[in-house]
Amino acid sequence: MQNLDVQREETAWSSLSGDVFVPHNEAEYDRIVAVLDHLIDEVGEDETHPLASLMEVLSVLIERYEAEHVPELMAS
Repeated sequence: MQNLDVQREETAWSSLSGDVFVPHNEAEYDRIVAVLDHLIDEVGEDETHPLASLMEVLSVLIERYEAEHVPELMAS
């Protein structure tokens, strides 16, 4: 098992936590969608880009919110 450098992770997370979070309301959902849209503009479809994994994480968080809070998507 890899040792976790908690201090390093805390420093890194503090700079990301404003953009990477679980959305709990529509305003947070809109904010995280805007972050993903910006990353899509920057990264495109380059799966080797260093931020491609971040895009995937944000997509999962967005899909989870939509599955729980957007009725018309749940009916599809």
